[in-house]
Amino acid sequence: MKLEADALFEQAVETLIQDIHAQYGYDFSGYARASVYRRIRRFLGNKNLASIEELRKNLFQDSYFFENFLQEITVNVTEMFRDPTFFLALRENVMPILSTYPFIKIWDAGCSTGEELFSLAIILKEEGLLDRTKIYATDINQKVLKQAKEGIFPLANMAAYTTAYYAAGGKTEFSSYYTSNYGSAKFDASLVKNVVFYPHNLATDSSFNEFHLILCRNVLIYFNRTLQERVFGLFDESLVSLGYLALGKKETLAMSQINGNYTCVDKSNRIYRKTT
Repeated sequence: MKLEADALFEQAVETLIQDIHAQYGYDFSGYARASVYRRIRRFLGNKNLASIEELRKNLFQDSYFFENFLQEITVNVTEMFRDPTFFLALRENVMPILSTYPFIKIWDAGCSTGEELFSLAIILKEEGLLDRTKIYATDINQKVLKQAKEGIFPLANMAAYTTAYYAAGGKTEFSSYYTSNYGSAKFDASLVKNVVFYPHNLATDSSFNEFHLILCRNVLIYFNRTLQERVFGLFDESLVSLGYLALGKKETLAMSQINGNYTCVDKSNRIYRKTT
């Protein structure tokens, strides 16, 4: 029966998640189960694997195979200036306050392949703040961190990104930020000269600095409530007093344990400011 097969599959996945944590240190126990099951089923199909046991054998015998698996299980869907109204709100409502600090520290948590990071860097540059800003770009996946550091994106995406850039209040020719070569757009390395790239696991790692702004957009929707609370606590610990927290459109501090420590600067764009 299908229900029995589903139950056996889910039980096998739960055991696999525990073993991955023990073997590699990646903890997926707090990830929303529907998403995890769906992604693992798709991965099995893509790799022509018949069972979780076949998957297990490959995962624990081949580190490169595990990196491919990690790429599939973690979510890396992103765009430059995704939700342009958010970046416009960031430019108009947050950057003027950040400009009052002599030195700015920002954490881009779950930066994925870097589209959001470069969008942020462009806004900082246009607002005259990039040179006195240190950005910490982190992700659980070291492969996507490498891609983010390279700053190379498909040239075919640039038309859509250009439209989003201007909707976000762009002040110059978007094409001035990259060079075209063989179907790729290579963004100016000066945009990330003050960026620190390194792996950080929101599920298990601790706070590592104090920040004036933390961006973690469209990541928490893949976590269960317990892990979300854990991450909110981590961000609260990592923000300076009066610092800003930016979430994705489907994410909110409402009903969270730290909600009382924040005021909502922009409800539609999920920008909050710490009050304590």
